[in-house]
Amino acid sequence: MCRNAICLLPLLIFPWYGTALAAEDESREPLIQPQVKPQPTKPAKIDSENFEIGLFTGILSVEDFGSGSVNGARLAYHASEDIFLEATYGRSDTEETSYERLLGSVQLLSEEERKLSYYNISLGFNILPGEAFMGSGYAFHTDLYLIGGIGSTKFAGDNRRTLNVGFGYRAIMNDWLALHLDARNHIFDIDLLGTQKTNHNLEFHTGVTVFF
Repeated sequence: MCRNAICLLPLLIFPWYGTALAAEDESREPLIQPQVKPQPTKPAKIDSENFEIGLFTGILSVEDFGSGSVNGARLAYHASEDIFLEATYGRSDTEETSYERLLGSVQLLSEEERKLSYYNISLGFNILPGEAFMGSGYAFHTDLYLIGGIGSTKFAGDNRRTLNVGFGYRAIMNDWLALHLDARNHIFDIDLLGTQKTNHNLEFHTGVTVFF
């Protein structure tokens, strides 16, 4: 066993030597300076609110009763990124049937009965999320969705249970505004011309909504 100061010399030198090396490494500049500078990023301006409300306008083609403009409103609740619930209300005016036009003097409906209004409660599924680009500086979040539900249509003096199915395209322009393009088929039974039949009534509309 070592009993003199020479044996203790490494214990006194090495701790000091290690501290000196660490201080020297901290003061030494790197040999190659990086030339890449971090670029500033902007988070997507998509509102985190789940409710969406807005107006729409378009064309509704009522089977046997011609095509007319349709106007309405929608309210949606986004339960998740993929699923939403939507309530819609719309109004339109219909035309004379070909039967009425041929006979001339026959009127199947009064002016008030020719007015059509509907409301629907629907379930929507976002099936294809994506982005739309405008130039090199703007990108908008988009969704292609399927939608379907039930409701009621007031037409020809009666309230008719209605099934609606369709699809739509939503583009979120900023943190509160979205644009919509939609196609719907409103399906209900009618027996106005003597025999009961199922009418398929196609609607195409565009609209704007806001998040809140």
